[in-house]
This record gives sequence, C-alpha cells and structure tokens, in this order.
Amino acid sequence: MAVVQILKQISFSSPKSRPNLHFLSFYYDFSTTSSPPSDQPNPPISTVVSILTHHRSKSRWGHILSLCPSGFTPTQFSQIALSLKNNPHLVLRFFVFTQRKSLCKHDLSSYATVIHLLSRGRLTSQAQELIRAAVRLPANDLHTKQELRLFEILVKTYRECGSAPYVFDLLITCCLEVKRIDGALGIVRMLLSRGICLKISTCNSLIWAVSRSQGVISGYEIYREVFGLDSEKIETSFKNVKRVVRIRPNVHTFNALMACFYREGLFERVDDTWIEMESLRCEPNCSSYSVLMAVLCEEGKMREAENLLEEMRDKNVERDVVAYNTIIGGFCKIGEMGRGEDFFREMGLDGVESSCSSFEYLVNGHCRVGDVDSAISVYKDMIRKTFRPESSTIEALIGGLCDKRRISEAMEILRVGVEKFSLSPTKNGYVFLIKGLCEDGNMEEALKVQAEMVGKGFEPSLEIYNAFIDGYMEQGNVEMAKILRTEMLETQKGEEDG
Repeated sequence: MAVVQILKQISFSSPKSRPNLHFLSFYYDFSTTSSPPSDQPNPPISTVVSILTHHRSKSRWGHILSLCPSGFTPTQFSQIALSLKNNPHLVLRFFVFTQRKSLCKHDLSSYATVIHLLSRGRLTSQAQELIRAAVRLPANDLHTKQELRLFEILVKTYRECGSAPYVFDLLITCCLEVKRIDGALGIVRMLLSRGICLKISTCNSLIWAVSRSQGVISGYEIYREVFGLDSEKIETSFKNVKRVVRIRPNVHTFNALMACFYREGLFERVDDTWIEMESLRCEPNCSSYSVLMAVLCEEGKMREAENLLEEMRDKNVERDVVAYNTIIGGFCKIGEMGRGEDFFREMGLDGVESSCSSFEYLVNGHCRVGDVDSAISVYKDMIRKTFRPESSTIEALIGGLCDKRRISEAMEILRVGVEKFSLSPTKNGYVFLIKGLCEDGNMEEALKVQAEMVGKGFEPSLEIYNAFIDGYMEQGNVEMAKILRTEMLETQKGEEDG
C-alpha cells in the first residue's frame, strides 16, 4: 500500500489532549498487511520474552544464546520487542545483543519497531542513532529513497507499537543531519498534506537546512509551504467535523530566515522578514535585533543601529554579547573608535562578558586608523583574558607596526602567535615583515623570513621581489638587484604563459 494511501487512514486525536496541535492517531487495518495473530503465542518467542523479563541481566543473554543459536528473523525480533514495549531500555539492549552476536539480520521493519519503542519512551538520542543507521542500510529498491521506505514502515507499524508523533520529528531531524534533505522534504509534505502537524523546531530545522544547501530563496519558499501562508487555512476531518489547523511560525523561524538572507547579502529581504514577523505579532528577541543591526552596520547606518540597541533596552529585550559585538564592530569598521570603545565599556557595565570577537574588532579598528599603540594595549588585555587571537588579528598588528617601522615588535608578535597560539601566519603578514626588513636594510633577516614563508607554501610575489630589489639597491648591491630583477621577470613570464 502506498504511503499516501496509508496516510489517508491518519486522523486527529482529541484536541483537548494535545493543545499544541502536535497530535495524531493511526487507524489502520493490519489484516491487509499481515496475517491474523495466532491464538497461542509461539513458544520460543514467549520463552525468550520470559527470559528477558525474569532472568538476571548477567544470565539472560547466555540462556537466549543457548536456546536460540540460529537466531531470529526480523519478524520474530519485532514480536519479542513488542512484548517488551513498556521497557524500552531492555528492548535496546536486546537489539544490541542480537547485532553483536549476529543473531538477527535486521531490516527496516525490525529497526522501525525499536525506533517506535524508543521514541514512545522518549529515549531520543538512542532513537536517533538507530534512525541514522537505518537510513544507511543497503536499499532493496533502488527507486525509493531509504528514508521514505523507513517512513512508510513507521506509518504502517505506528498503531501496533503504540508510538508517539514525536517519532516523525526524529526521523526528519535525522534526515537533515545526514543530508537527506530531499527525503525530509518528501516526508514533511506527505504529513502536512493530511494536516498532521510537526514540532515547530522541526519545521525550523528544515527551513534552515534548505536555506543552507539550496539558498535562502528556496528556504523561504519552504517556510511559506510548511506554515501554509499561501492558503488561508488547512482543513482536516475528524468525526465528520471540519477543524481548522493553524500552524504558526515562531521567532526562531524568522531568525533563521533573516540570518540566511543576511549571509547571502540580501539585506532588503531581512527588512521584509522583520516586517512579516511583526505582521504575525511575533515578538523579536535578541538574535532578531542582532541580525537587523548587522544589516544597518553593513550599510553604515550606525545611528539607526544605535537606536535599535536602545529600543531593546526600552522593550526589556536582553542585550547579549552578540548584540554588543555587532554595534562595536560596526563603529570599528567605519573608524569611529571612540564610539566602539564606549559600547565596549557599556557592555561591561551591563554585566555582559566580552568575547574574543569584542577585542578583535577593537584591535583591527585601531590598526585601521593607524593607532597601533591602542591596538597593542587592547591586544595585551585580550591575551591576559586567555583569548586566542585569529591569524587576521596578528596580521593587522604586524601591518600596523611595520607601517610605524617598529619591525622588531612585529617580529615578536609573529613569534608569540606561532609559539603560544599555534597560529599559521598569513601571506600578508610575511609580506609586511619582509618589506619592513628590506626598508630597514636588514636583508639577511628578510631572507630568513622569506625562506620561512616559502616553507609555509607561499610563493614569492612581485611585491616581495621589488622589496628585495629596492633593499639591495639602497645598499649599493647592484649585482644582486639585477639577478633578482631577471628572476622576477622570468617568474612573471612563466605565470603569464601558464
């Protein structure tokens, strides 16, 4: 029976029992897919169940191994597991035992049984582990995705296992984790087509995954589809009474969309999403404000960004380190270091702990405006707080010091970065040092740095050749300058021919 046909047997349970709309019951005639149960239970099965439930844990496994040396079929295993449905921990131990002793060649059906029982017992991580393993099993039908086949079996066995709707959220979440996004989309669409609601967090994860893999425009289309925003209502039937099921996005939904729009540089769509969030009466949180502030900072609208931060205070929205770092980074980027320092101090007075990024924004900002002494001061504070700087921050400090002809300090910054923080110097960092050393006439040290740079996999550039040529010419070593100029021209010609 096809999945869609099976889903036609799905209807809602009493709305009073699950006011969050996350509910469903399955009414399915198992006589169409399996033979009627026997009046007398299979003796070996009942014996195994008795051993599992009544023997001590140390002795039960040996008894089972001696009683059933040839093992179990997946169907037999499922029958045993269902007899233990109220003890999901024991079901899982039995499953692992049969795997370890090669007592059962488990298929999707036996996996589905265990997944159901673990889900109804809220053993989330264990259920997810089995789902991930199940969707990776070799497929018998190459035309059907394994996750869709697992979904079909979970639907068929839902009522028999006394499962919970939570199992479908777990399945979709695992599909997203293992990059089976198309399969997850297919499952969600089949569930929603019958008015079956998923947890909002599952819907948000789907939107985020699609946005990351297929682009935020595709993610936005899925958002409108999942929450039924292109139709006025979703109807489902229960006891001949029409019920309207409304699925509403939450603030995390909009935050995911805005973050993805921002990442792709679609700043206008961030504004549009904010307006849409307000139209649905969804209150923004700190993350929402931070993304909108980041857009304003990118556009250089710092006064508007400040107003937004003030609005957070007025509305009692917590201002976290991300919000403060956003405004600090925005001012540092445009060279208004005084305002950046002001917000850095305000962050401390507000009881918000600074992060590594807080210091790095200030270090890079001070270097950008040529205030290398302030940059060094902030850098030392950063090190005292045991933050690990990025290579780009070390590069900015080296460049700032070399511009001031403070080459020995720049060399020390590089040495500490490599030895203390195991940083990989950037090519620009090497270029700054080589140019500074050549300008100071320290050609021997410049050659050592250049050799280290090549050892790191960076090829000499025309800028470096010119630095050495100018340095040797300044010393009167015309012969060496001539050799390097010839080598530079040959290198340049080889690159053009290549």
